[in-house]
Amino acid sequence: MKVHEQGSDRTGGGRVTSRRRLASELGVVAGFDDPRAPLEQYHTPPDLAAHIVHTADLNGDIEDATIVDLGCGTGMLALGAALRGPERVVGVELDPAPLATAGANERRVAARADVEWVRGDATRAPLCVEDATVLMNPPFGAQDGNEHADRGFLATAADIAAVSYSVHNAGSREFVESFVADAGGEVTHAFAAEFDLPRQFDHHDDQTRRIDAEVFRVVWS
Repeated sequence: MKVHEQGSDRTGGGRVTSRRRLASELGVVAGFDDPRAPLEQYHTPPDLAAHIVHTADLNGDIEDATIVDLGCGTGMLALGAALRGPERVVGVELDPAPLATAGANERRVAARADVEWVRGDATRAPLCVEDATVLMNPPFGAQDGNEHADRGFLATAADIAAVSYSVHNAGSREFVESFVADAGGEVTHAFAAEFDLPRQFDHHDDQTRRIDAEVFRVVWS
């Protein structure tokens, strides 16, 4: 996996202090036992999750904040944030099976902050929070009939977040910037990432497939 580096590897306090160490700690996070193709359930790579969380921490968006992981799956981003000193962490996931795995992963990681695991639709999140930091790896909308599935996740972020970090398919910048501008927000950072996904659905032809992605930091009004 390749990501464009930003900033130092060191942060203050008694938290996990380096991106590499954070990725190592997240290496124990189990993925989906029975991933569902319509929900585009893919395991977020520990390196990518660590890079997102570390970047958010360097920007002052983690410590003492309320963190919401929309479409948390088995909890990778939520648990990464929980190792960095937030005030509160909430993971929202529609599918109960990965949500149960997320609870087990919380014990594996030995997170410094408790995580609230909430079953619900991330595009209609049953949350009473505002000014949160949202971390999310939403569906890319790669399935026929599911195009721009990430739109609903961005809409939820616009409602509950002060700032968000989200992973999108490569080539999504124009769409993301347009959506964010219409909602009164601003894309402040963007970086590219690529990662390998294993063959896990019948429509996959290769044993692994390299995915080009883009990560956006958005400040919402």
